[in-house]
Amino acid sequence: MQAIESYILLLRDIYFYMILIYVLMSWVPTVRESFVGELLGKLVEPYLQPFRRLIPAIGGVIDVSPIVALFALQFIAKGLIAVLSLFIR
Repeated sequence: MQAIESYILLLRDIYFYMILIYVLMSWVPTVRESFVGELLGKLVEPYLQPFRRLIPAIGGVIDVSPIVALFALQFIAKGLIAVLSLFIR
C-alpha cells in the first residue's frame, strides 16, 4: 500500500506543478503560445474547464478557478488513497 500511496502522491504533485506553471505562464502571452505552453494547455485545460464553468472570474478579470481546482486535486488524491486503503491491506 505504501508504494501505491507514494505513486498517487507523486502524480498529484506533478499535476499540481503543471497547473501552477500553466497559470503562471498565462500571464506572459508569448510564453503561453510556445510549445510548452500549448502542451501544458492540452494536459491541464480538460481538468480546469469544469471549475471555470462553475466559478466565474471575479470582475471578469481574476480567475480563481485554478485555486479551487488545486484544492480539489488535493482532496481527490487523499480520497483515492483512503478508498484504496480500505481494499488493500
